[in-house]
Amino acid sequence: MADINRVVLVGRLTRDAELKYITSGQAISKFAIAVNRRRKDGDQWVDEANFFDITVWGRTAESLNQYLTKGKTVGVEGELRQDRWQQDGQNRSRIEIVASNIMLLGGGPGGASQGGGSSGSSYANNQGGSGSRNEAPDEDDSFSDDIPF
Repeated sequence: MADINRVVLVGRLTRDAELKYITSGQAISKFAIAVNRRRKDGDQWVDEANFFDITVWGRTAESLNQYLTKGKTVGVEGELRQDRWQQDGQNRSRIEIVASNIMLLGGGPGGASQGGGSSGSSYANNQGGSGSRNEAPDEDDSFSDDIPF
């Protein structure tokens, strides 16, 4: 039986993304998103926020970092990774999502729409770094703009 490790989330950034470079020169961008979920508490529905740490690598990290600002709605596809370490003799761990695809969905500061998918742009991350645009076959690219995607 094959193992499956796939995550798809849509949420809002809780802070601006931080872009850094590791010693090999590869870019890494880190940010967090809040994903709301509704649950029933007695007779009432309650909104509950869940927070997830996201990591993006390579050219995708460099290209999208300026657009990943607090409050922006994004779709993230990736896989779960667990970091493990020891601190003061205690075993520690944390789960993060390593993104393979990010879609800018608008909303938030500077966004054109409030949570709609119509203004979305998608970037894929191919584990080594070069980001590429995932285009629908009938998408019209006849206009020119300053956005790199």
